[in-house]
Amino acid sequence: MTASDLEQFAAWIEELIRRRGYDIDSPRGGGKSRLADEAGVHRAAITRLLQRQSMPDLETTRRLAHVLDVPVRDMLIRSGRLTEDDLPLPQVAAASPADAGERRMTLEEAAAGLGVPADQREMFIKVAGQFLSASPVRRESLAKD
Repeated sequence: MTASDLEQFAAWIEELIRRRGYDIDSPRGGGKSRLADEAGVHRAAITRLLQRQSMPDLETTRRLAHVLDVPVRDMLIRSGRLTEDDLPLPQVAAASPADAGERRMTLEEAAAGLGVPADQREMFIKVAGQFLSASPVRRESLAKD
């Protein structure tokens, strides 16, 4: 990690923190404390990052990613700790798995694979199902009979 990596990451996360509604600019805004509390990390870790003094450790990065609703993968790549080659995205399935003789992934499998929290999976399935075919989507399987 270079000073440039820290500067770029801190600038990116600073803007992200603001967009997520944390007041980190006014002395009494409480944004740093609120973010630290919600992420379950020390306020000093937030302060050191925003002052470009140090990169957060892996656990702090993971917790911040969760609270800021950003994939951990993005946080690790933007921090300069890892590259896209180090963390490749899963291979995209064939355009039409049924045509390729493959079984299609169910919406439940997609939700689990994407890391959708269990308490939000039902909503994910309802919304994602609307983007599939015009025919009703069976939750159990998307495979063609």
